[in-house]
Amino acid sequence: MTGKRDIKILTELLDLSGVKVISHRLHVGIGMILQVEQEKSFSTCPRCGTTSHKLHQNHRYIIKDLPFGEKEVFLEINRRQFKCEQCKKPFSENLDFVKKKRTYTKRLANKTIQEVLENDIHSVASKGIVTKDEIERMLKDASEELPNLKPINLKRLGIDEIALKKGHGNYCAVLVDLDQGKLITILSGRTQEIIKKTLVGWGTEILENIEEVSIDLWNGYKKLVTELMPNAQVVSQRCGRVSLRRRLRTRRVADRFHVMAQINKELDTQRKREKRQVEDLIKKANATEKSKYEEILAGLKNSKYPLLKNEDKLNEEQLNQLIKLKNVSPILKEMHEFKEKIRKIFNNAKDWYSATFKLGIWLSKAKKYFPNSNNTIIRWFSEIIAYFDNRTTSGTVEGINNKLKLIKRSGYGFRNFENFRIRCVLNWYFI
Repeated sequence: MTGKRDIKILTELLDLSGVKVISHRLHVGIGMILQVEQEKSFSTCPRCGTTSHKLHQNHRYIIKDLPFGEKEVFLEINRRQFKCEQCKKPFSENLDFVKKKRTYTKRLANKTIQEVLENDIHSVASKGIVTKDEIERMLKDASEELPNLKPINLKRLGIDEIALKKGHGNYCAVLVDLDQGKLITILSGRTQEIIKKTLVGWGTEILENIEEVSIDLWNGYKKLVTELMPNAQVVSQRCGRVSLRRRLRTRRVADRFHVMAQINKELDTQRKREKRQVEDLIKKANATEKSKYEEILAGLKNSKYPLLKNEDKLNEEQLNQLIKLKNVSPILKEMHEFKEKIRKIFNNAKDWYSATFKLGIWLSKAKKYFPNSNNTIIRWFSEIIAYFDNRTTSGTVEGINNKLKLIKRSGYGFRNFENFRIRCVLNWYFI
């Protein structure tokens, strides 16, 4: 028989409000089982709110709780059934520390979810305290208790995508609050219909409050912002001069890093083209010409990162390789210098007005070397210039995307999108 002093100590150690320990027993190889009961002798009818003291039945079963040291702890609980004196119908009492039809306490579920978010389901389940199926149920329960995921005080929105399965074209749209650096939600696809449905679900009050939207260079995003957030910055041509007409609220902002990615892609394409041409010439050349072409090829080899990386970030070895490259390829030399010039415009232009003229000059001179990037920048000129208002980028979005990729890898991939969505959202909303 357990003494009163032991009961008091165990009740204090258990630390569940309104619950006391009646007895305890220790089973070798299993753990500690604590028999507990509610301190109050009544319950409230969920139908009519009447307090009832009339006990109808006892329902005893065992649930898992947080371990004590290295010992697992189980609670033998009694979810009593009362009979309502008003409704004349029986009802089961509500226990604050455990959900109905669950075999574990809420606090064990919370601790387990935290561990899963930091690691993965398999490693947490391997500890043997809870099973994989129980963990998945915990995650689903937690997601159902989240708010409806409508953003609060959203001023700057970021829209991007992540591949659910790399190389299979299965993309998910990612919506981010740029000011809070927080994932709002992740969608099952990136089509305009899927994204539009979510944005419309937020309501006009939220959409009208958005001041900036950071997007990559995809027309689908641009059309959505124009349609649902019509107060966007636009460009009009007047008498041969560029006139920026500013509206009151939402600005579509093209991410500067996507612009640079487009330029780097075109630059790298030219590098590959020249490398292939030289390799073909070497195969056909005689001994005298072969030596000359091999020297050019040596300058082109291992030049990708020195060419594409920011020049001020290059180490001594990379700088030397860049010099060799420029010596053997006048075209790549010019293209690299234009790449660095536009990067400096993004870094140093003080406002949209000066950036407009600098970009205009760059476009006129770089058209010969970057025809594709030139056309892209012209099409997105208004959105690119909008960057210089608040220097909004998708850096926050990319950081969140990297975390989403880590979640995907830690879960060894997800066959079910909903499981992936739950894991992602809980990382920002679960407390």
